[in-house]
Amino acid sequence: MTQQGVRWTTDQVLALAPDAASRKAGSKLGTAGPWTEAGSSDEGTVWGLCKGSGSKPYQTVVDIADASGPAYKCSCPSRKFPCKHALGLLLLWAGGGGAVPEGKAPEWAAQWTAGRRERAGVKRAGGSPGSPSGSADPEAARRRAERRAERVTAGAVELEQRLADLVRGGLATAEQSGYGLWEETAARMVDAQAQGLAGRVRELGVIPSTGPGWPVRLLEECALLHLLGQGWLRRERLPAGLAATVRSRIGLPASADGPPVRDRWLVLAQYDTADARLTTRRIWLYGAGTRRTVLLLSYGVAGRAPEPALPVGLTLEAEVCSYPGAGQPRVALGERFAPPAPARIRPQGVTTSRAAARYGDALRDDPWLESVPVTLDRVIPTPDRDSWQLADADEDAALPLTPAARSRPGLWRLVALSGGAPVRVFGECGHQGFSPLTAWPDGPGEAVALC
Repeated sequence: MTQQGVRWTTDQVLALAPDAASRKAGSKLGTAGPWTEAGSSDEGTVWGLCKGSGSKPYQTVVDIADASGPAYKCSCPSRKFPCKHALGLLLLWAGGGGAVPEGKAPEWAAQWTAGRRERAGVKRAGGSPGSPSGSADPEAARRRAERRAERVTAGAVELEQRLADLVRGGLATAEQSGYGLWEETAARMVDAQAQGLAGRVRELGVIPSTGPGWPVRLLEECALLHLLGQGWLRRERLPAGLAATVRSRIGLPASADGPPVRDRWLVLAQYDTADARLTTRRIWLYGAGTRRTVLLLSYGVAGRAPEPALPVGLTLEAEVCSYPGAGQPRVALGERFAPPAPARIRPQGVTTSRAAARYGDALRDDPWLESVPVTLDRVIPTPDRDSWQLADADEDAALPLTPAARSRPGLWRLVALSGGAPVRVFGECGHQGFSPLTAWPDGPGEAVALC
């Protein structure tokens, strides 16, 4: 496809899968057997008919030329996006070999593609046809913000009292009370419209009885929660950047009001986390010109993958705007100027000691920060007793892997890529260690997603 430069790799296609089951099912459909009338156009459309269990084949079409990421349409009843048929079609296209020749799209595929591109154009222009214009009443918005601040303050005061009661009665009472106490407290924070406090309270509830040292871990988290509550109650005395960070951690909504920054953004990593109610997608981007590493956050209801989907290794020429907060890496994706396309850009790497120092520096701006994005240069995955670490090839230092990273299958992809030789690794560095997300060989080679 001339507009896309080169075809995507198999890893880039599989990175779009909403879950492991879809990845496995899509891989089975990535061969020519189930497909008929498959084709592609130089305008960025891939289509095909996939044989299913019924008499009629499923009509599957993918638009990969949209600057916000690929879009999918399939006549199958699946509620996953992309479905296994869309993944299989993209895998067939990525494999080359003439299985998906270039040609003219059939009417059903062309009609859908034209319709969605027209709607996307209207959305970028500022809304749907006939939508009302004008801004909301600023005075009403101010009153709503004041009322919410009052509720959050009441919730923070109540939380401070509950933390004081816990410390006064002894941490052993947390083990005896069970999770119900924490869930009830979290519900009170939800009523106070302080979702950030509610989330941290729920995290406290799972610490008791989690193995040796749990009282220390519980006390540490209680101290951070106390610090956040005090930060809110004394927010007027804080520097502007730290005050914005406190508001963000509390859970107050904020808009990306920073100046737009245009760059070629390399997709460093994409992964989803989910609970019973919400799926959160994190996409890390690296600016080729600005050398900034920024974060895109998006959300979807449980069981449905959020958008956009940006496979690792692609670049996106676009503008991003920063959210308020000291050292805040989160941005909003603005205007896109070209579809995502493969590139050979790599982020600059640092030593393991510099990575640890970078996390320490970031804690001054955000004491509640779990980790920072870091690219390590020339590290070797090395077993360390019952654990793993990334040993620096050029200095006598290393970073341990987080417990979660040690149990992921991606660790063995990292080990295989290294083969005992140095590799460049992007990931998140925090108080629990380093969590690798993407790696590159020391010499020429493509990015390998590890999550």
